[in-house]
Amino acid sequence: MKAMILAAGKGTRVRPLTYDLPKPMIPILGKPVMAYLVEHLSRYGITEIMVNVSYLHEKIEEYFGEGHQFGVQIGYSFEGYTNDAGEVVPEPLGSAGGMKKIQEFGNFFDETTIVLCGDALIDLDIKSALFEHRRKGALASVITLEVPWDKVSSYGVVVSDADGRIRAFQEKPAQPDALSNCVSTGIYIFEPEVLELIPSDRPFDIGSELFPLLVEKGLPFYAQKRNYNWIDIGSVKDYWEVLQSVLMGEVAQLDVPGIQIDDGLWVGLNTSIDWSGGTRIEGPVYIGSGSRIEAGATIIGPTWIGHGSHVCAGAEVVRSVLFEYTRVLPGVVLDEMIVFKDYSVDRAGEMRHASQYEPDAWANARDRRNRRRAEMSTQLRAVK
Repeated sequence: MKAMILAAGKGTRVRPLTYDLPKPMIPILGKPVMAYLVEHLSRYGITEIMVNVSYLHEKIEEYFGEGHQFGVQIGYSFEGYTNDAGEVVPEPLGSAGGMKKIQEFGNFFDETTIVLCGDALIDLDIKSALFEHRRKGALASVITLEVPWDKVSSYGVVVSDADGRIRAFQEKPAQPDALSNCVSTGIYIFEPEVLELIPSDRPFDIGSELFPLLVEKGLPFYAQKRNYNWIDIGSVKDYWEVLQSVLMGEVAQLDVPGIQIDDGLWVGLNTSIDWSGGTRIEGPVYIGSGSRIEAGATIIGPTWIGHGSHVCAGAEVVRSVLFEYTRVLPGVVLDEMIVFKDYSVDRAGEMRHASQYEPDAWANARDRRNRRRAEMSTQLRAVK
C-alpha cells in the first residue's frame, strides 16, 4: 500500500498562522501536524509517500527531506511555475488534479493508495480500513465519522445505503437539509483505476468533482463508518481548542514533551523561572527550552509557551498559545489568545496586529531592545 498526503492548499481559514507556515506545518506540541501523519503511516508499514506541495512548499520539503528520519521515502510534486521575473508562483491543481499530475509523471499509483489531508491528527486503524475496502471490492472508499447533527453544516456529508454504498454527497448542508450526519474526514482509499477518471487538462477536486463522477457512473464506491480520533484544524479557533485538549491530556498518544518539574508543569532544556516576587504557574503549562519567566509573572494553563520566549515581570498569560520567541511585556494580560509573531488571534477567531495594541503587548524575544515601540516612537519624535 502507498500513500499520498495533500499539502498544497493555502490554509486561508488558519491565518495568521499560514502567513508564514503551510497548513501541514502548523505545530502540535512543537511538532508539525503532518509529522504525526507520516509517523502513523510508517507504523502501518506504509513507506512510500507522495506529497503534493504548492504554497510555501520549501518549508515542508526542508523539514521532511526524503523522509529518512521517519523510516519512509517521501517524494514531492510541486504545483506551480516560475514567472519571467524568476519568481516561484504556486498554482494548485485541485486535490484530484494533483494526483493526476503525479500519475502521469511516474505512474506512482500502481497499487492501492491511501490519500490523506495533511492538516489533521488521526489514529485510524489503517489495516482494518484496507481490509474492509478489499472485502467489498471497492474502487474507492471514503472514511467517515458521525458528528452531532448541529455540526453537519461545517462538513461534506456522505449519503450511503445500508451496505455503505455511496449514493450522494452534500457539501456543508444546512442542518434541516442534511440527509446524514456521517461526514468525510478527508481520508480516502483508491485503486489505480480511479486515476483514469481524472482529466489532465484542468484543476480537478476529489470531493466536489471526482466523487460525484464515481456515483454517476455507478462504480463500487463505499463509505466506511469508523470510530477513531480525528482532530481537524479547520480554523484558528479549532487550533486553539485542539491545543487546549492536548495539554489537558484528552488526546490519546499525545504526551507533553520536556521534563515535568511540578504538578502540571513541563519545561524544555535550560529554562529559567524566577519563583520570587509572587510568580504563579498553574498547570497544565509547557514552557519551551531557553525561555525566561521573570519574577511576578502569572501563567495559567492550559498554556503552551514556545521555545526562546520571555514573560516579563507582572505579565499574565492565561489559557494561551505563544509561538517561539515571543516576549510578553511587563503588566500585559493575554487571555485565551494565540500569539504568532506580529499577530494575535482570540478565542473567537478575531485577528489583530501588534501595532493595534496600546501600549504594545508583546515583541520578538530576539530583539534586545527592551523599550516598547510606542515609547521609542515618542522619543524619536522628540529628537526630531
